Formats: sequence, C-alpha cells, structure tokens
Amino acid sequence: MLRVMTWNIRTGGRDRDGSDRLDLVTGVVLAQRPDVLAVQELRGFDRGTRLAEFAGRVGMRPQLAGSWFGQPVAVLVRPPLRVRDAGRVRRPFHHATAWVAVVTSAGPLTVLGTHLNPYSGGRRRMEADWVVAALRRADGPLALVAGDLNTLDPTVEHTDRLAALPAHHRRRHLRRDGRTVDTRAVSRLLAADLVDLWRAGAADAPEADGWTVPTRHGGAEFTGMRLDYLLGTAPVAELTCRVWVVRGGDADRASDHYPVVAELDLDLA
Repeated sequence: MLRVMTWNIRTGGRDRDGSDRLDLVTGVVLAQRPDVLAVQELRGFDRGTRLAEFAGRVGMRPQLAGSWFGQPVAVLVRPPLRVRDAGRVRRPFHHATAWVAVVTSAGPLTVLGTHLNPYSGGRRRMEADWVVAALRRADGPLALVAGDLNTLDPTVEHTDRLAALPAHHRRRHLRRDGRTVDTRAVSRLLAADLVDLWRAGAADAPEADGWTVPTRHGGAEFTGMRLDYLLGTAPVAELTCRVWVVRGGDADRASDHYPVVAELDLDLA
C-alpha cells in the first residue's frame, strides 16, 4: 500500500510573532507516515538548512520548486521508494509546482505538488492549464495532482457559505461579476480526465468531512471549505482504497489547513 499526503503548512511553519510550528508539523507527518508528501507554503525552505532538517526529521528526500512570486513547494519521497525522475514545472506560477516520478510495481507514478494563485481566479485557471500540460508529459498512466488549489469544489453549492466571509476574502472565490462562484481551476483539471480522489474514496462521507480549512490555529479568511485536493488519473482512482482529512491533536494547531491523505493499492517495484 502506498500513502500520499498533501499539506499547506502555512508560511514555512513560522508565524509573524516568531513562534515556530515545525515541531507540530513534523509530528503530524510522522504520525501519518506518507510515502509521498506534497507540502506548500515553504517560506524560508529555499535558504539555509530548514528544508534539509525537516526532510531528515521525517525521513524523506525532497524535491523543491522555488517560487516566482510567493512561496516554494516541495514533494518528498520516503525510501525505499525510488525516484525515477524529478523536476519543477517551469511556468510563472504565483507559488510553484514540483513533480516526482516514483517507481511502483504497476509502473511509474508521477506526483505533481502545486499551490495555485490565492488571489485571482483567472490566474488559477491559467495555472491549472499549465498543470494539465505537465501531466500530459507524464511517463505512463499513473499520475496525481496534490496541493492547495485555492479553488472551491465545483460539485457543491457555495453561495450561502461565502456570504459569511468578509467581502475582501469573498472576492477571491467569485468571478468578475461579483456573484458567480469561481470553480474554474478544479473544473479544468477534472475536464482533463482527472478524478477527485476524495469523491472516489469517501463518497458516502458528509461534505464537511472533506473540509480542509479553517483549523483551530487560524484561517479568518476561510469558512468551512475544501481547498486542498488529491486528483488522480482514472487508473490511480481505481487503485484508491481510502481518503481522509487528518484532524485532531497537533493537526488542529500546526497550520491553518488540514492535511489530506490517500492510500493507493500500489507496492514498491
């Protein structure tokens, strides 16, 4: 069984008041023990030793993608899972997209870890198209997009929930007319034949079980919503055994997002 996890850890695990949450983040990762981990908002991880220290503490090897305008992202892999190839998507994302191709018994699995634009629906849509183009270059049918897509689920009605947000936060999720909910980025990815693994693996769960923001740590810009996704190709969806959002304990305080985890019926080659 292969376990994949995605998590926005908020500003590199540090807050403006100087408090450091990386111990909490590390504890949650160790408790879940993913084989592949996509992490976002790695402020400061592209300088000094913070990335190496974090990777060493969780026992994984990192592939970092530096940011154009925002914060880096990374995909980490736990040995003995072998990395066949790795890199970054060379497009001007607000944040970044990293990718790794790992070796499994069913062939290479390509995982793209991304963090889409938080402010502009049009930019998110463009970035989603860049992710789709990168997926088309994947080696084989097993591919997965993991990350904070900053986009609401297109299969759910959000109007009443968004009304509870302050206007400046609500605008992030509306089209230019100020009324239509903007779900275009995730819709573009689903239109590219990706499958929402939460829907596939937790079909009978209440909608709120899939919400990834806010947490007890923070998230004034959020109401209960799902912004973090694992989207897989159809063969990956068929191999998905279980999907869950990690709540409780340190996960309540480690970030303003909760992690999402999926188990895939894949073995090491």
